[in-house]
Amino acid sequence: MQKKLLSIFKYQNSLIARYIRRNLVTLFFAIFFIIELVLFGNQFVLMVQESVERGIPLQELMPLVSFNMIRDVSLILSLSLFLAIILTISQLYKNSEAVVMNSLGLNDKHFIFFIQPLVILSFIIIFFLTIYAVPWANQQKNIREEETNNASEFSFITEGEFEVFKQGEIVFYASESKSLNTIIGEQNMEEIFIYAFDNEKPVIVLASEATKYIDSESDSIYLRLKDGVRYQGIPSNDNINILTFDLYDLEIVSGELQNSVAIYTEIEGKSTLDLINEGGHQANAELQWRLSQPLTVLILSVIGVFLGKASPRGGKGVNLLIGVIVFMLYYNGLLLAKSAIELGRMDPIIGLWGVHFLMLVLLLLLYQLRQRKISNYLDKIYIFNKKEKIHA
Repeated sequence: MQKKLLSIFKYQNSLIARYIRRNLVTLFFAIFFIIELVLFGNQFVLMVQESVERGIPLQELMPLVSFNMIRDVSLILSLSLFLAIILTISQLYKNSEAVVMNSLGLNDKHFIFFIQPLVILSFIIIFFLTIYAVPWANQQKNIREEETNNASEFSFITEGEFEVFKQGEIVFYASESKSLNTIIGEQNMEEIFIYAFDNEKPVIVLASEATKYIDSESDSIYLRLKDGVRYQGIPSNDNINILTFDLYDLEIVSGELQNSVAIYTEIEGKSTLDLINEGGHQANAELQWRLSQPLTVLILSVIGVFLGKASPRGGKGVNLLIGVIVFMLYYNGLLLAKSAIELGRMDPIIGLWGVHFLMLVLLLLLYQLRQRKISNYLDKIYIFNKKEKIHA
């Protein structure tokens, strides 16, 4: 009778397999919704701050948030599935359901087998996202940012309002603003007020006119002020320096900074085939990162089953906390390896595959602990099994 029952449980369409998958899907969507909601709120706040600091129009805000959400959705899917697996298996042990299943011969191997359809489906979805959807989203985001804020923080000045730029380092005011040439980022303003800092000393600049332009050689962004006065120091201080000028160029954004950011975003927006053909440290790092994300789903799904085992009287949430720590260490290790490849400090042959190998070693150790084979090995070693001899 037991053999017949076990033969039924081996099929994916068995009642117990569908029961486990149903609980897993329910927990997955609940966790995914919560993480997605928190991330959306965080992205929205960051975009609002960037809109204020860099002058991105409000109508361009939501598309940028959407592209960022597409970029992060593969990571959210992987984390949600991993935590859902831990909670699903943990609930089976908390409710003593897993104890009954174990008595019938169902163990961790069967649990892994039962959830494989959902894991494989997640693998395919994440593979599609990282190979096609995420590069497309990064490319579209770069295009949208170039259209709205083509290497300029002062492309969209609101007339008659004080605005803060560069994380509070500059307070800017212009009574009138008019774009002369949106392609090259040229803009004309009148009645200018600037409050900034120079060597930790306050600086106030007043000018009748100003033109924002981009230097063609250095790609740096300048604000050319005309017919103005520059005050350095506190007005009530005797050491205040006053300078009148006809023309005064103020650098807003360094060209080197813009070029480094452009290279970074360009790699993220390239297609996977272009990365394979291009080669180089940055292309190899980005390619391995894209291939690693779907691979992590397969490894984490097995680790989640092992971490899900809990005592009915054990503390709640301990396995979940351990799972979050494992996930953070895993992805931070991948990011560190990716950065090392980009800087040329790590051989691409080792690269991110070395991190996956370490996780497989951890997976093997968890399996040995679950099967209690490590303790058996230690008992066979003489130094661990040494006992004091009792003399008559």
